Amino acid sequence: MSGETNLDSLLRGLSGELVEGVFVFVTVDPKRLPRALTPQMIFRETEGVTVILHRDEAEAQGLAYEFPCRMITLTVHSSLQAVGFLAVIATRLAEHGIGVNPVSGFFHDHLFISEGREAEAMAILQTIAQDHH
Repeated sequence: MSGETNLDSLLRGLSGELVEGVFVFVTVDPKRLPRALTPQMIFRETEGVTVILHRDEAEAQGLAYEFPCRMITLTVHSSLQAVGFLAVIATRLAEHGIGVNPVSGFFHDHLFISEGREAEAMAILQTIAQDHH
């Protein structure tokens, strides 16, 4: 299952699902990563481990966090080798003053949007899809 690579097909089939809850970004020393976490994503960097998780969980663990955000999962199965898909989306969101932190999984791309801007971002995604029909 390699996913779709054709940019027009991806944009035509674009839709998003707003995931329940508020997510946050946390950075921790890899030796101090709490085992009890249920993160949405873990990414190792030179400076530390970045963890994306629900804000409630970060607060319960006493972890300092940044960027309270909402997660939008793009439902189209995009290929990891698709060219320009996230660039189109990020550009359109930027035109409306909305920053995005995209994360690609094997099957889907996920957009982390500032809390409070998620409805506007969802409307923009719908407009992008309509523009490509």
